[in-house]
Amino acid sequence: MIHEKIDVQIAGGLDFPLSSMVRVQQNFSAPTIEDIAATIKKEFAKEAIKNKIVPGQKIAVGCGSRGIANIATITKSVIHELIHLGAKPFIFPCMGSHGAASAEGQKEVLAGYGISEETMSVPVHATMETEIVGHLEDGTPVHVDMNAARADGIIVINRIKPHTAFRGATESGLTKMLAIGIGKINGAATYHRHGMDMFPSLLPKVRDVNIKQRNVLFGVGIVENAFDQTAVIEIIPAEQIGDKEPELQKLAKENMPRLNFSSIDVLIIDEMGKNISGAGFDPNITGRNRRGVEWSNGLNVKKIVVLGLTSESHGNATGIGGADVITMQLYRDMDVSATYANVVTSMNLDGAAIPIIMNSDREAIALAIKTVVRTTPENCRIVRIKNTLSLGDIYVSENMLDELKEQPDEFTIISDAKDWQFDSYDSIQPFD
Repeated sequence: MIHEKIDVQIAGGLDFPLSSMVRVQQNFSAPTIEDIAATIKKEFAKEAIKNKIVPGQKIAVGCGSRGIANIATITKSVIHELIHLGAKPFIFPCMGSHGAASAEGQKEVLAGYGISEETMSVPVHATMETEIVGHLEDGTPVHVDMNAARADGIIVINRIKPHTAFRGATESGLTKMLAIGIGKINGAATYHRHGMDMFPSLLPKVRDVNIKQRNVLFGVGIVENAFDQTAVIEIIPAEQIGDKEPELQKLAKENMPRLNFSSIDVLIIDEMGKNISGAGFDPNITGRNRRGVEWSNGLNVKKIVVLGLTSESHGNATGIGGADVITMQLYRDMDVSATYANVVTSMNLDGAAIPIIMNSDREAIALAIKTVVRTTPENCRIVRIKNTLSLGDIYVSENMLDELKEQPDEFTIISDAKDWQFDSYDSIQPFD
């Protein structure tokens, strides 16, 4: 039983000085789209796109559960162009088991990103019911959201990026949304039974059945830069997604941020959440992944501390099992039902495993530092980030300064070394 306060005997205690921290800027190339609406208008002007729209068509526009930069503006602009061409669009949550695997929960997730009937001025139709529109060669049924399946046309909007659990020509993006997302929990559970190691070949097959059996018009592919800003928006005709998406994924990998170190003793992550990554905090950044998945990004992190859960996650703490230490606040904010719905569907049950819980931010940080083997607290290499999407401004322990000064192209030092700032509850001062 977890009580309000955990009392545990720790040899020597945790009341030792913490190394001073220095704020630094990691330097990344950052191509950025300045005018979202104008870019989408230009994409819709392409003959291959606008000719797919027939006036009067009822078009289902699928939006997912990830926190994508400018997603409300992008969605609103797509809706505007569809209406301009005479279509009658509606929005549907294109997500598997997120939002506690309920229709209302999924509508709430979208509303949290600014996508609602009030903001988009079109209906939002949410359901967990699906229709089976075909089968794969091995008999696997292909599920499609019922409202989308009955529409005259389907469009999906998603960010293209490396997945958190598998590698392939297409990973997280339009193909995955046209398989897992559009299939709701019925489809997601069905496909996960094959194992994620099969996704690189399985998901394109599911996508192609959906494209063939239902009038999938196109996908709106988004690529972000290293500062979580919109870098590319490209509308891809459905029949070209299989060829074009791998090119955009390659571009996404080139623009992805990273922690420019080979080794970190303690990585402190202020917040995790489904709006940050499908895994709560991105293994592509931390270098850690699920059991049995071959994974390496050149970074060795010995201990991971996660302090909080984003409100946009609505309690879904999927991926929490990737941490070594969490806070009591994060544990209390976790909605077990929502988390289990997501994790059980994915069949990676360790994603919901509960790490060591400490009473406060300071205790959690101190415990991680104390338990790094063959390293004293004063020599511990510590890095603190807001989340795995925000890697521009970070904090590093003072003992890493000399290393940073030797890499002026990678790092810009912003502040002098400063002591940690905690309030009377031992909660850390948030990133400003």
